Amino acid sequence: MHLKKLITHKMKISKSIKNITTLFFLFAGCISFAQEIIVDSVKTKKEVVRTGKKQKVDGIIATVGEYLVLDSDIDKAFLELSSQGNSIKDITRCQMLGKLLEEKLYAHQAIQDSIIVKDEDIRGSMNQKIDYMVEQIGSMENVVKYFKKDTEEEFRTEMFDLLKEQRLAAEMQRKIVDDIQITPEETRNFFKKIPEMERPLFGAELEIAQIVITPKVSEEEKQRIINKLKDIKKEVQEGASFKTRAVIYSDDKASSSSGGFYKINKKTSFVKEFKEVAFSLQEGEISEPFETEYGYHIIYLEKIKGQDLELRHILMIPKVSESDMADARGKALLIKKRIEDKEITFADAARSMSDEKETRANGGTLINPQTQDTHFELTKMDPELYSQVSNLKGDEVSEPILEEDPRKGKKIKLIMVTNRINEHTADYGKDYIKIKELALKEKQINAIAKWTEEKIKESYININEDYRNCDFTNNWLKK
Repeated sequence: MHLKKLITHKMKISKSIKNITTLFFLFAGCISFAQEIIVDSVKTKKEVVRTGKKQKVDGIIATVGEYLVLDSDIDKAFLELSSQGNSIKDITRCQMLGKLLEEKLYAHQAIQDSIIVKDEDIRGSMNQKIDYMVEQIGSMENVVKYFKKDTEEEFRTEMFDLLKEQRLAAEMQRKIVDDIQITPEETRNFFKKIPEMERPLFGAELEIAQIVITPKVSEEEKQRIINKLKDIKKEVQEGASFKTRAVIYSDDKASSSSGGFYKINKKTSFVKEFKEVAFSLQEGEISEPFETEYGYHIIYLEKIKGQDLELRHILMIPKVSESDMADARGKALLIKKRIEDKEITFADAARSMSDEKETRANGGTLINPQTQDTHFELTKMDPELYSQVSNLKGDEVSEPILEEDPRKGKKIKLIMVTNRINEHTADYGKDYIKIKELALKEKQINAIAKWTEEKIKESYININEDYRNCDFTNNWLKK
């Protein structure tokens, strides 16, 4: 496969299997509220009925299995791309329809393959997105109006359906490529096939290490939080609403708007301490305050349904005082001085004095979340991290940097650039990991193409006459 096509396809795969991160643009442009599931073929139905409302079939341009594509979905997809700063002048409606058909095919086949997507996971993700929207627009009422829905319930229902479809499609793609591996021999052959003049240019890269000092919260502040949670528990036992108290007091933004609600079982990826307390409760019981890495909680167990618990919780995060922050900054300055005086190396200081367990054992070295290696390409680096390291020279240690972790609160960190790699043409020896990734992506693309070809033959697909002259990449018209 030509390298430019490979890189384009690579971007397409990585984007399609990611969770949605650009929330506002997602719902301003991408939200396809009309992607209903139908039971009968549209050829024998004149109307599709959903949630008591009738929708005319006039806008339906394609059907894949039980999923519909509306003409307006193409408009919304174009709007999403343009709202994110992408050029759409060279993208045709036929090409955009082809992309939407792929998404429907993934979701349709996920259902056929009995891929499970838990409603509680979708609901948790949805609540986070709605919280963000409310924060941006000002109120839930404004959000509902912005997306031209009649009620909050209608908005939530259709948003839930969309997110579930997207998750199904993502899980189906993962299933297709998860077991695909690449050998060193395949990587070598892939690299040899690239003409020397077409080998990719890798930008300048940095390797970065950090030492994190977490301010120690005072015992008085911890006790204040515990006492407040005990007061809330007492109020609820005397008749107050736990749900209302969670909305008012909980620092867990993912669940506060829904009154702290979660549905979990023993396999749910919550921290151990939380699950231990939750599964020790009886229906209707409220726990005593307990601590996790996120702060202090109380849990109210509403119902036990087989292996599942329906519960509400309140999280309160202790506040760090100015004196606590000053102590942490002072500790960081002492570590910085010891490194500069050659008493200890940055890596040894990280191993013995950093409070960040994820990087401590590796001498503070950061892992790039995009590539899973230690290299950060300057042009693709997170802007905040770039601003912190761009002016550092040689073995210079940064001044203490204040950073606020949305999960764990404020922290102080020291940063050092441990290695600089200049811009260069791909070299098999130096860039093996990146070349291996490109080779793997090509193999995954080929597997997806083969899978798509097979599933198109097996699936019910109908394309409106207006789009039957499209020159699709895939054989959607089954010619």
